[in-house]
Amino acid sequence: MHIYPNYYKNFKCIASRCKHNCCIGWEIGIDENTLHFYHTVECDLSERFKNHISFDDTAHFILLEDERCPFLNNHNLCDIITTLGEEHICDICKEHPRFHNELPDRTESGLGLCCEEACRIILSQKEKMTLQCESEITTDDKIIILRDKALETLQNREKHMSERIDDMLMLCNTSFKLYDITRWCDVLLSFERMDDSWTTLLTILKENNEHQNSYDFKNHMADREHEYEQFATYTLYRHFANAPTLQEAQKRAKFTAFSYAFLYALGEAMYKTSGEFTFETQIDIARLFSSEIEYSDENLYTLFDML
Repeated sequence: MHIYPNYYKNFKCIASRCKHNCCIGWEIGIDENTLHFYHTVECDLSERFKNHISFDDTAHFILLEDERCPFLNNHNLCDIITTLGEEHICDICKEHPRFHNELPDRTESGLGLCCEEACRIILSQKEKMTLQCESEITTDDKIIILRDKALETLQNREKHMSERIDDMLMLCNTSFKLYDITRWCDVLLSFERMDDSWTTLLTILKENNEHQNSYDFKNHMADREHEYEQFATYTLYRHFANAPTLQEAQKRAKFTAFSYAFLYALGEAMYKTSGEFTFETQIDIARLFSSEIEYSDENLYTLFDML
């Protein structure tokens, strides 16, 4: 079975309109079939293929001094696509920002929040997230069954989002509260960090975590609670079902609670410092959180264990 959220097929790369281009600052691995094609094709890019591919560890493009992919042109478009066609970019470029979890009886796919357009699609969705499949969805996997019940709990719109989080944790027989924001800021500041904007955000939160007027921010976000619902369901969907044991699944339930509470705290800090909190700012902080935590295995699994 191939399962995916109802918004999954809505994604289309916005290319040069993207503010945070995934061809800048990321090491781009090259799969074997594409690598063979790059070495054998005769075209205007042949010399650049020879000069800008490294074989250290695994094959990847050698980024330029400004950390741009060597095939990203001045218009922020891919020269490989414009010259050879989209079918000849490497697998990671074709798939990004999609993720695929291989489970015993299914493959579950989704969109990763490290991409601003994926953020925009997911967080703007006002209808509930549903899972789709071309065949009937069935399972006897206890962790998946628990995950699906937890997803229903997170989407119980008769309750405030914070209550739904508590209900989800109770369902998973665990608990979590983000009591000491300063401590968690210090923890994340001790992690590997890729973007200076993330450091700035954590510093703002650390300096403004006291005396935040939660009532004002809660009112400000009253008609935007779906953004947190979508963020929480995304997080649980992405990480819960591939836990090897129930104990590990509980860590992922806590991670969902932590992620929601931390994103909310970041938004509240931004609202306090600027007097406003727009949807585009929400996209920016959700994207940064995902990029810095979810897309670093070391950061992610360290956080799982700490929780």
